Amino acid sequence: MNLCILIPLITGIICAILGYLIGKAAAGNNTREIDEWKNKYSALEKDLADCNEKLNSKDQNTLNIIPFDATLAKSIFGKAVKENDLKIVEGIGPKIEQLFKDHGIATWKELSETSVHKCQDILDDGGEAYKIHSPITWPEQARLAYEGKWQRLHEWQDFLKGGRIK
Repeated sequence: MNLCILIPLITGIICAILGYLIGKAAAGNNTREIDEWKNKYSALEKDLADCNEKLNSKDQNTLNIIPFDATLAKSIFGKAVKENDLKIVEGIGPKIEQLFKDHGIATWKELSETSVHKCQDILDDGGEAYKIHSPITWPEQARLAYEGKWQRLHEWQDFLKGGRIK
């Protein structure tokens, strides 16, 4: 065998082996980087799914909103009724309304979803003057107001005095 053929052949084999080893060493860094990008991608997919879920729940909440009919409420109660005016609930006056708003309950819907026990806790937090009130019927009255069932609310309030059944 001639050295003229053997030297380029050995040089080629050595270069191929060196190229392979250098490529393999560099690929180890790429694997780490690929794993980092996969983790970021997974986190972004999870964030996107959470955002879509929140958006869908907000869409559901938007669909559940019942429009307020001030004209109908006025015709039944004989006075102007403002939307989410907690004072429409028998037994709630301006001070109690403010007390509830201070505790994050500002709408008929929120009051209707509040337990009687929680209402009583809010009154107890307000001091001695508020402890005498009985919020037993307040969430139900608020639900009727929220749902726009003005006639039923008005009829029921005829049987109440200060939020209590006469």
